[in-house]
Amino acid sequence: MPATPSKTATLYRMVMEKHVCPYGLKAKHLLQKEGYTVDDRWLTTRAETDAFKAEHQVKTTPQTFIDGERIGGYDDLRRHFGKTVRDPKAVTYRPVIAVFVVTALMALATSYAAYGDVLTIRAAEWFIAFSMAVLAILKLQNIESFSTMFLNYDLLAKRWVPYGYVYPFAEAGAGILMIAGALNWISIPVALFIGTIGAVSVFKAVYLDRRELKCACVGGDSNVPLGFVSLTENLMMIAMAVWMLAMTLSGGGAAGHAMPAMDMGAAPSSQAYMVGMEKMNRDMNTGMSGDADRDFVSMMIPHHQGAIDMAKVELEFGRDPMLRRMSEEIIKAQEAEIAEMKAWQAKNRK
Repeated sequence: MPATPSKTATLYRMVMEKHVCPYGLKAKHLLQKEGYTVDDRWLTTRAETDAFKAEHQVKTTPQTFIDGERIGGYDDLRRHFGKTVRDPKAVTYRPVIAVFVVTALMALATSYAAYGDVLTIRAAEWFIAFSMAVLAILKLQNIESFSTMFLNYDLLAKRWVPYGYVYPFAEAGAGILMIAGALNWISIPVALFIGTIGAVSVFKAVYLDRRELKCACVGGDSNVPLGFVSLTENLMMIAMAVWMLAMTLSGGGAAGHAMPAMDMGAAPSSQAYMVGMEKMNRDMNTGMSGDADRDFVSMMIPHHQGAIDMAKVELEFGRDPMLRRMSEEIIKAQEAEIAEMKAWQAKNRK
């Protein structure tokens, strides 16, 4: 079989003592990825670069040539290979999606570190609180740019300009307090206030006035369109504030958020007992229905499960024969009672 002719390309790029063009490196990588042998020609001085531009009547480098034909710069090279080229003016939801995905993973990881379980109510709370804090960071990167874009649609900022500067700090403060589960008397009204004003402002601008604006939710330099995502951010804050208010008024807030300090240098058995106790306390804190029978069962199931978990820790780490035998009996008895209570729940479910 005749040998397949190799593909070659000539690349001119700036490689100077104090500057190596990043787009030149990208162009070289793309060519090699596409199977080209690259004749890599360096422009090592400003004079050499200017002379090259004048000779080929181009304004920028790098420049790629394939089969004697000038393809152009890095973006032109991507187009040549049929790859997408980002339009810097195009609207996109990518920044918001990136924030929500990362904060969701952070919340799950924190829940696992704290409770040994990723799917907890606290994880959902942390997701919203982490999102508030991260979105505030993005706004604070350039608060002037944020406040200017914010003034396009926020009803309160239009009446009182300083609110555009206050908002990111208020959002960050409320988010941080909600992460800690502390000072609810501050975080709840702040989140409820800024979330409500924001939701009303976005709804009016987008759905009533039909305006096409960019959202300041991820900072003033973004191309995120104002609309559903912006409304979601504000509704999340409102939902979090209402939820925490309900938990506080029901007496569950402090219990649900209190977490005994865990010494990560403690013995493995001590850590395992603490995790089991935390899980039991959290699962028992489901709120009361007012029905004594239902409340008894809903609390006793996690209580028994807590006893089972502690007995398993004893079996894993304990040495005393009597306690190990007792642990085995506890597991057997409590599992049977849990099965009976779950059967009762299924039979008496409304």
